[in-house]
Amino acid sequence: MSDLSDFPITAKWPAQHPERLQLYSLPTPNGVKVSIMLEETGLPYEVHLVSFDKNDQMSPEFLSLNPNNKIPAILDPNGPDGQPLPLFESGAILLYLADKTGQLLPKDAAGRYETIQWVMFQMGGIGPMFGQVGFFHKFAGKEYEDKRPRDRYINESKRLLGVLEQRLQGREWIMGDQYTIADIATFPWVRNLVNYYGAGELVGFDNFPNVQRVLAKFVERPAVARGLNIPARG
Repeated sequence: MSDLSDFPITAKWPAQHPERLQLYSLPTPNGVKVSIMLEETGLPYEVHLVSFDKNDQMSPEFLSLNPNNKIPAILDPNGPDGQPLPLFESGAILLYLADKTGQLLPKDAAGRYETIQWVMFQMGGIGPMFGQVGFFHKFAGKEYEDKRPRDRYINESKRLLGVLEQRLQGREWIMGDQYTIADIATFPWVRNLVNYYGAGELVGFDNFPNVQRVLAKFVERPAVARGLNIPARG
């Protein structure tokens, strides 16, 4: 394990437990993917709040870890070959933590790649589209008189929910009986779309009973309940 002081981010967010994985995040749908994963696996970690109100994500220290100025990001002092590993992009972090702990990702090659497929479905579709619905419905976009952009993203979100609904038919989780990183990637965004963005009626959420069922099962998990509030907002 190397000295984490070699990494500029630790000047702004000092590590009180440098032997633990360091998480830099906010409790957003992308952020809580990683805190939920860490809570599910039991891997020791230390969390640091990246305050967008203070523009922390644009600080030189944070950009030294993630030049894309997005959360979450991690710094694992016990990375591959015993060397520290800085990593950003929530999907990549989920895959890394699954491999590191041997949890929440099927061991067989076919199951592994099928799970990764659904993580990519969330990263490339559900996250960006649901986020646009949030902008046009809850935030600045709601003032726009032209509703065509909003409706475009609402319709695409309905389509994506339909894909997920079909996948969950007859399945307990996205991958069947096994709870995986595909669920951890997906359901914080579904929850956010309905609860925080308040877009359930817009997207016809009542028309997706399988998605509703699995979302309810997801938020009942103790590790999920903890992870959804990590880090606590300052």
